[in-house]
Amino acid sequence: MKMSKMFIQTLREFPSDAEVISHKMLGRAGFIKKLAPGIYTYQPLMWKVLKKIENIVREEMDNAGAQELLMPFVQPKELWEESGRWEVYGKELMRLKDRHDRDMCLGPTHEEIITSVARDGLKSYKQLPVNLYQIQSKFRDEIRPRYGLLRGREFIMKDAYSFDIDEAGLDKEYENMAKAYKRIFERCGLDTKMVQSDSGAIGGSVSHEFMVITDTDAGENDVFYCNDCDYSANSNHAISNLPDAVVDGKEYFNETKIIDTPNTHSIEELSKFLNIPSTLILKTLVYIVDKKPVLALIRADKAVEETKLMNAVGGIDIRIASAAEIAELMAEKGFDAVPGFIGPNSMKGVKIIADETVKDMKNFVVGINQTDKHLIGANLEDLGAKFDYTDIRLVERGELCPQCGKPLQVTKGIEVGNIFKLGTKYSKPMNAVYTDINGKTHPYVMGCYGIGISRTAAAAVEAHYDEHGIKWPIAIAPYHVVIVPVNIKDELQMKVANEMYDALKSAGIEVVLDDRDERAGVKFKDADLIGFPYRVTVGKTINEGFVEFKVRETDEQEKYTPEQATEKLIKNIKAVL
Repeated sequence: MKMSKMFIQTLREFPSDAEVISHKMLGRAGFIKKLAPGIYTYQPLMWKVLKKIENIVREEMDNAGAQELLMPFVQPKELWEESGRWEVYGKELMRLKDRHDRDMCLGPTHEEIITSVARDGLKSYKQLPVNLYQIQSKFRDEIRPRYGLLRGREFIMKDAYSFDIDEAGLDKEYENMAKAYKRIFERCGLDTKMVQSDSGAIGGSVSHEFMVITDTDAGENDVFYCNDCDYSANSNHAISNLPDAVVDGKEYFNETKIIDTPNTHSIEELSKFLNIPSTLILKTLVYIVDKKPVLALIRADKAVEETKLMNAVGGIDIRIASAAEIAELMAEKGFDAVPGFIGPNSMKGVKIIADETVKDMKNFVVGINQTDKHLIGANLEDLGAKFDYTDIRLVERGELCPQCGKPLQVTKGIEVGNIFKLGTKYSKPMNAVYTDINGKTHPYVMGCYGIGISRTAAAAVEAHYDEHGIKWPIAIAPYHVVIVPVNIKDELQMKVANEMYDALKSAGIEVVLDDRDERAGVKFKDADLIGFPYRVTVGKTINEGFVEFKVRETDEQEKYTPEQATEKLIKNIKAVL
């Protein structure tokens, strides 16, 4: 491709609304153009990147035994009602009506559709197992789209669904897909971690995410991992063993009684007022889960992980309660307490979830729903409330690995893929069944496997860039090489540049000839910004028989003859593709 013919619009500055590296770089380099919040046009350079990622995904999915199909983007309400998700999915589901006043939605995911396809086509155990996948646009009406392609409303995704006769079959396919995913991301030039994760709105019993580890601001999830074993988990699924702490206040309190604790609205203020460690305080937090109040109890030196709490309640939407909502709850229960003095006593009719850290607490301090008062020397039987124990704690760096006991580390990660064991979550309510050898029917045991195609491209930029621009991995770069003649009016420079261009094209190398009548500095800046893996400069050194050869990833530069440079490019690029 000749640069003078390319449809590309690089910018002098980053887009004004860009926050993270990938959004900044892709916008400035002319890869994407914003149409509306969270909705982008993939310009020709970006489309080439996306198609290359898609092709890698297709090759590995096909090699793993999956079969490709394409399902409708617009979906009818009836199927979502069958699964029970029409009312509970949330506002991210873009609902609409057609001209016949039928309720429809834009597909954020395709569990309902694929389950309906399977139940019409997979009748017998002899037809199983089967894995079906598609690559298609999705739409989720995010309340705050940001970070460019990393959290958009419209995006491209590969989603696959497996159908087995039993859990053993699902376990086998789950492992098969995990191995395929590792190969996919390695080929895309991405270093990923497979981490335990929350299943979210998709549902299911077990799930893992594939995270690109990054030190940029784009990492939307904390990933906890152990350097001494293979443990790793997303923050919403991570667990740990806690170091020893003071949880029995016998030395501090020799009786159980209510005392005045004026102006102790925070844990720090209460701890200082009583001269006790925060591990002796039982913290009560009020959340709103699916529009209903929920109390979360946890040791005061620890924080609640909201996704864990939401899952413990079985909800789909969670937020901390406002002061007004707490006041309303207190009034309803006959109390006048303000935040800082809330407790679980006499809270009948309100769901209460206690973290595992509460189990070992003795002779502790807790709010009693009276402003400026706390109960000291309390024990669980003094609370007068029933609650369920489960892990709702946010893990912190330095806590101990649950597998080997060594300190956990934490880093930021960008999710590019996920795999779920769905079981019969969709097949059972949708009556998607097969007939076994004895003529009895059973619901399919399903798995779900997603890869964010556009997210993978953005994550690659987050992992491969410098202050000058993108450093695309060769396998997904829009073009492999750019040839830059310094002076297009110099006959020798243009002759050599064109000869190398033709030779590389003939060898199957994707090459750009920057034939624009621009200053060399402009061409070099654009080459670095766009991120061509290799740059060949044909300048004054060609009079001595040499061209300059630059590797974008390392910025290494060497001089070679045109023939040597051509041979090296073909060898290096073919070794990766």
